[in-house]
Amino acid sequence: MTATAVALSYQLLASSSSTATSTTDVLRIEHRGGLGKVPSTVWPAYGQAAFVQTGQSQVQAGPNQHAAPIASVAKVMTAYLVLRDHPLRLGQDGPTITLTDADVADTDRRLRQQESIVPIAAGEQLTERQALQALLLPSANNIAAVLARWDAGSADRFVARMNATARSLGMTHTRYTDPSGYDDASVSTAADQVRIVDRAMSLSVFASIVATPSATLPVAGTVHNTNALLGHDGFVGVKTGSDEAAGGCFAFRSIRWIDGKRATITGVVLGQPGHNQIEAGLAAADAMVDRIAGHSRRPVRTMPDLPKRILAPGTAPRSHRSGSLSVVHDLSGVEHLRHASRATRASPEQRPP
Repeated sequence: MTATAVALSYQLLASSSSTATSTTDVLRIEHRGGLGKVPSTVWPAYGQAAFVQTGQSQVQAGPNQHAAPIASVAKVMTAYLVLRDHPLRLGQDGPTITLTDADVADTDRRLRQQESIVPIAAGEQLTERQALQALLLPSANNIAAVLARWDAGSADRFVARMNATARSLGMTHTRYTDPSGYDDASVSTAADQVRIVDRAMSLSVFASIVATPSATLPVAGTVHNTNALLGHDGFVGVKTGSDEAAGGCFAFRSIRWIDGKRATITGVVLGQPGHNQIEAGLAAADAMVDRIAGHSRRPVRTMPDLPKRILAPGTAPRSHRSGSLSVVHDLSGVEHLRHASRATRASPEQRPP
């Protein structure tokens, strides 16, 4: 089965979940118990996490929800805005973006800072789809800047749109300061990010791109998805993020069979500690989904694996308002790893391929 076909088949299920859970009023309520309470054992031991499941109208939010750096998970909002302003259908490439000398100079600057970029050349032409692939698969900060200027005329105007959209979705603890998430001042909570991830995954083109293991760009050549869980344990996307201030972050969607029914779990983990921060975020999400599914009384089986991407030995993956989800907070006392430094930094995901 092709990646596009897989993404479309999953999207038919996922979009019904998004539609069902995006029609309720915003309710920021905090429960210490009651119906729908998630066992405290579901949540990662560090950082913060949240998820929403098929048929639920509430985002289940774990302890320690607070505004924190989100690194490249911010690119979910960037891609969502570009596709909202310039809609694509499956199979469409969209308009062409011609890269300039200024774009090359900006890329060189980011390369010196050891940011995550894709190589480009002046005069290179990227379709909208290719630019989104560069943004979402290898997590190219330079293409985030290109898309922001292309969409809004300037990065500042684009960031203003990011924040306006966050407010419209009820993301009250979110503040974006750049389109890539490289700036540590771009902060949010796991619960807030579940809102935009769920909304973005309702767009078939977004869902198809994040379900793709790799893509080919005119100058950069083949680029790979930083999401090494893709195709394993029912994971069908969405976006990794990592740096010293944010720790390991991962916005994800996994489709499982629970009690004989297909269940879509859309979630976010932030602030995961570890030497390899991307792996830490992936591992925390994988374990969390297993624990969510494991509370079923019947045997749990995952969706069939997608074709697996094999990394070379020793290689780590690099790196309008129509309603809102409500949030239930779990206030159980799980220890939070606090990051002492928020200085400018380099990280595995920000380093060039």
